[in-house]
Amino acid sequence: MMAMKSTKIPAKITIRWLEDHGACSDQVALFGRIFGADGGELTPENIVAAARAGLDLDWFAKEVLAAPALAEYERVTDQALAEYERVTTSALAEYQRVAAPAWAEYQRVAAPAWAEYERVKAQAWAEYQRVTAPALAEYQRVTAPALAEYQRVTASALIAALWPAQEESRDE
Repeated sequence: MMAMKSTKIPAKITIRWLEDHGACSDQVALFGRIFGADGGELTPENIVAAARAGLDLDWFAKEVLAAPALAEYERVTDQALAEYERVTTSALAEYQRVAAPAWAEYQRVAAPAWAEYERVKAQAWAEYQRVTAPALAEYQRVTAPALAEYQRVTASALIAALWPAQEESRDE
């Protein structure tokens, strides 16, 4: 749901203002951690702090700026976004170029260790099951009557709660 655009830029932004204008809950929570429940004045310093903290300035701009100011904001930020994407695309490609052989080497070295781990773990699990099997069987033998009684009582209690009149007639 899109909130209605403000006709006036507020002097102070508060949690209440954000909620009234349809800000998403994670952004409201982040705003509260940065500026507190009472919020803060709309100043250049607070806008920079909000941007550094990861608050969605695009949402805010679309919420408060009139059409001509919003168009200029979008022109400038679109250029910055294009440059960011250009830089990050080449940086990611370089990272992947360097990381691929390192990952392959890691997998080559780790594979025998992982296989040994699985072999030892399987032996340990088998031994654990062999040692605990008699104790588990005894536990189940001893607790089975108590479990059966508990199940009988809970079923009876549920029946009595759902149909109390029938329970009274059964007692007669």
